Amino acid sequence: MAAPHPQHRAPHAGPAKTVDTQVIVVGAGPVGLLLAGELALRGIRVTLIERRHGPDTASRASTLHARTMEVLDSRGLLADLGRPPCEVRGHFGGIPLDLTLPGPYPGQWKVAQTKTEAVLEEWALGLGADLKCGHTLHAVDDRGSHVEAAATSRHGTRLMLRADYLVACDGQDSTVRALTKADFPGTPAARELLRADVQGLNIPNRRFERLPGGFAVAARNPAGVTRVMVHAFGTTVREHPGEPHYDEVAAAWKQVTGEDITAGTPLWVNRFDDENRILTHYRHGRILFAGDAAHRQMPISGQALNLGLQDAYNLGWKLAAAVDRTAPAGLLDSYDSERAAVGAAVLGNIRAQALLLLGGPEIEPLRTVLAELIAHEAVRARLAAMISGLDIRYDVGGPEHPLHGMRLPPTGLRTGAARCTTADLLRSGRGLLLALDGPPPPMGTALADRIDTVTAQTEPGSPLNAGAVLVRPDGYVAWAGAEDGAGLAEAVQRWFGSP
Repeated sequence: MAAPHPQHRAPHAGPAKTVDTQVIVVGAGPVGLLLAGELALRGIRVTLIERRHGPDTASRASTLHARTMEVLDSRGLLADLGRPPCEVRGHFGGIPLDLTLPGPYPGQWKVAQTKTEAVLEEWALGLGADLKCGHTLHAVDDRGSHVEAAATSRHGTRLMLRADYLVACDGQDSTVRALTKADFPGTPAARELLRADVQGLNIPNRRFERLPGGFAVAARNPAGVTRVMVHAFGTTVREHPGEPHYDEVAAAWKQVTGEDITAGTPLWVNRFDDENRILTHYRHGRILFAGDAAHRQMPISGQALNLGLQDAYNLGWKLAAAVDRTAPAGLLDSYDSERAAVGAAVLGNIRAQALLLLGGPEIEPLRTVLAELIAHEAVRARLAAMISGLDIRYDVGGPEHPLHGMRLPPTGLRTGAARCTTADLLRSGRGLLLALDGPPPPMGTALADRIDTVTAQTEPGSPLNAGAVLVRPDGYVAWAGAEDGAGLAEAVQRWFGSP
């Protein structure tokens, strides 16, 4: 764990409203909202600070992958997303990749970010989270025993907040990261991709189409809005800051495709580049980082949003345990070690994909070789698991077992006469001791407030090859073994602490 940073105090500006809470979450995008809901689910008082004055109307990230869908299922939120379209065909650096894998949600699920945020906001606020929109954070102070922060509304009203912890979920240009001067090493941007959502276009759909002068993507949604993305080979990052104008997108599109899209009405225009950075530490004393505040990368294959949501899912239960003082030693630090490793791996594959996407003709031999390799099932499945977030395996300690550190395999179960799924059993937000086809093994201690014990029967073809499993609240297996429970008591102590 990194040492706390120097204090960052707000300048004196007269009386202010004081807010006493347990956790401050900065940023009410999908990552911040999921984290707030996870904390509120466990009875933690959480206050969200958001500089926007209302919901964002620009749907930036629109892809949810298999592991994220499982996360949302474990909280009973999938029904609120409606019936989003799913496409099992993804890509790796623009090379087609079938994302089919064992599990209930293979592929890419197309959900507008505005919808994802609306569902998560309703859930988090319904559990008791407090959302303060229209407030800009301008000071953070880790006092060692607690955190203080200051924010100001557009009307000049000041908030002084005090909490046990603060979590930065405020995106790639994180204010918290700037205030704390957190070490953020990586590679600067060299190339960029322009994109826009445009109404009134009548152009062919293009799927990562490589042309002599660049590559282009065009996809029209059922509402008649076309998302275009374009990169002209050899171009570098724009020198002037801010988002591009639509005429820049149209000019690049004309240069690469020969098509004129100036008659369309832009609804949203932005750019993203290949800057690639990750925090040295996700935890700085009582200040933590999640999502794009912790790592900056091209949003290739929709991985950025999914990576951030899974940061929040990993952190929520650990931070709640730290706040209510039930966390065993090292639990909160495991957020840093586990998610920083996952983040580094994802940023590595994104860098590889950026080279394949933005590289010019010189990259074609590599693309040809990779396309041939993807035709082999083992390679395809490995890359699909990487993109989908299904390849994650944490070091949970204890004796070796094929399930240790893996996500609990989604499967159907029978509990008496009733049927359920493994996702249903995680809805409480507590840990789970699942005894399969026999009585539960002894845990060595009574932790009914933290661990649900369920006896169930597996259905034919179940991937659960153990007599019992201990599952963390984030759905990863902390222990698996036989009915004698060898090693179970140690796993309970490691992840859930003492009574």
